[in-house]
Amino acid sequence: MLTLASKLKRDEGVKTGRPPGGPSDSSHRVSIRDRLLIKEVAELEANLPSTCKASFPDENQLHHFQLAVSPDEGYYQSGTFHFEIDVPEAYNMVPPKVKCQTRIWHPNIAETGEICLSLLREHSIDGTGWAPTRTLKDLLNFDDPLNIDAAEHHLRDKEDFRNKVQDYIKHYAR
Repeated sequence: MLTLASKLKRDEGVKTGRPPGGPSDSSHRVSIRDRLLIKEVAELEANLPSTCKASFPDENQLHHFQLAVSPDEGYYQSGTFHFEIDVPEAYNMVPPKVKCQTRIWHPNIAETGEICLSLLREHSIDGTGWAPTRTLKDLLNFDDPLNIDAAEHHLRDKEDFRNKVQDYIKHYAR
């Protein structure tokens, strides 16, 4: 699956006129992001729970991928939710951009798809934001509030909240 590593070697060989694996040409540079992603994507895939599946529209562009999440318990258990992840060129100094492509009623996700994870913030007062020491695997933590209406709804009436979640799943997440 990880074809970017072989592509990097192949591209290096084409550019330098040398076969892959030969001495490298110092004028050919591969971004830090792409070098990190080769390892991190493999680590992410190895640690994904069985309820998640990562897919890469272009296996040579590991910086853009989708994640499908199909919870097997809890309020969201019968739905499948799609997320788009874009890893910027300045990664690992800045966080990936993550957006939910499935309309959902969730305290941490706006109905327009924005996700509130302190981890995804470049700067946070409490120190829980993005740091160069974080990896894609850290995105598997989804405990952070955003949709105030959904959060208050959950606190006010859990059964009605569950009904609204199921209604959203029926209309948007199948």
